[in-house]
Amino acid sequence: MLEGYAPGFSDDALSMMSARTASDRAQFVVRLLRPGQRVLDVGCGPGSITRGFLPYVGEGRVVGLDASPGQFPAESTVDLVAGSVYDLPIASESVDVVFAHALFEHLARPVVALRELNRVLRPGGTLALSTSDWSRARIRPKTANVTAALRGHYLLRRRAGGDPFAGKHIAGLVADAGFGEVSTHARYRPDMSYRELARYVETRLDAALRTSPDDQLASAARSAWAWSHSGDGDFAQCWVELVARK
Repeated sequence: MLEGYAPGFSDDALSMMSARTASDRAQFVVRLLRPGQRVLDVGCGPGSITRGFLPYVGEGRVVGLDASPGQFPAESTVDLVAGSVYDLPIASESVDVVFAHALFEHLARPVVALRELNRVLRPGGTLALSTSDWSRARIRPKTANVTAALRGHYLLRRRAGGDPFAGKHIAGLVADAGFGEVSTHARYRPDMSYRELARYVETRLDAALRTSPDDQLASAARSAWAWSHSGDGDFAQCWVELVARK
């Protein structure tokens, strides 16, 4: 299946990713870390979350990995390496904690990826994932234009090989990949304002139309324009935080 990164790497997307921190996005992981551990952050983007793990592992090691190394800063306090989640350049059973934030909703082969994460974890190691679930996002008011625009947004995600509702299924996939002691918790975050979300969706739909005209996306883009020019509202994304053991 075709796989890509639907949000892209425009300035607004990179700014959003760079603003993420471990204290905000990975507090459920931070409290599990111990001095001397080896931590792998898969799909680390610019490494802003990755860096936040370093104070908790002391003389341990923190590595960030991403398939798009163009996001990496020129200098970093942690090791950032290019690589695929489907073929990690990491030795088997060499990592204590594997973390991934906002990755699995973009993967076409999530179980294959999970088995690879299982491979690099030592026995008893920890898997920690934070995965969005758009089906539980809180969006109010959710007008007909909002619903139609989001439908186009979800279509773009699926055409890129991802699953906008991945958080709903992630626990079952983790169990299928051989992990045990799987637990999840839904956390809501105001990732952006209601109007910012409208503009974000509108921008992605417009960009897709420029490269591949499509009646379905054109209709969704018109709805996104109407949404972005409407009044204010509220948006909170649902992030499913999962912890499991090898």
